[in-house]
Amino acid sequence: MEKQILIAGFGGQGILFAGKFLAYEGLIAGMSLSWLPSYGPEMRGGTANCSVILSDGKIGSPLVTKPDILAVLNLPSLDKYENDVKPGGQIYINSSLIERKVLRTDVEAFYVPATKIAEENSLDGLANMIMIGNMLKNSNLFPLESVADALGKIVSPSKADLFTYNMKMIELGYNYK
Repeated sequence: MEKQILIAGFGGQGILFAGKFLAYEGLIAGMSLSWLPSYGPEMRGGTANCSVILSDGKIGSPLVTKPDILAVLNLPSLDKYENDVKPGGQIYINSSLIERKVLRTDVEAFYVPATKIAEENSLDGLANMIMIGNMLKNSNLFPLESVADALGKIVSPSKADLFTYNMKMIELGYNYK
């Protein structure tokens, strides 16, 4: 099994954090993995994307050019990467910020109003983890029960409140539709 995942959006949307979370999930599961962040020099407000490869075998290259799974948090990212997704792949769309539908018919699309859900829960900035929660549910990458271990690796004990908020957002995304 090998899954190539691309998460994309603006800097400041937690793109790299979401990718790091998936990488730790794979590490804990004993998989081979690659985590390759990419962001513009302006960071916040600039473009950001993160490639994650999870595999039962060796990984030849960290580059994700034909993702199995694409998660986009803004329209420019959907416009840029939609056609790169493998036929039969999945696209997760932050429908709070992206009004258009996926144009392809050979992929599965999931529309998640992640920004709106985060705002309704007074947790602006955690739309990334809502998207991840929905991805976990619909892709069967990892069970929800394994989330706390990986999250515990990337949220420091000194920021325990962030652990709780991130867990809540993952669960909201997981339980969405």
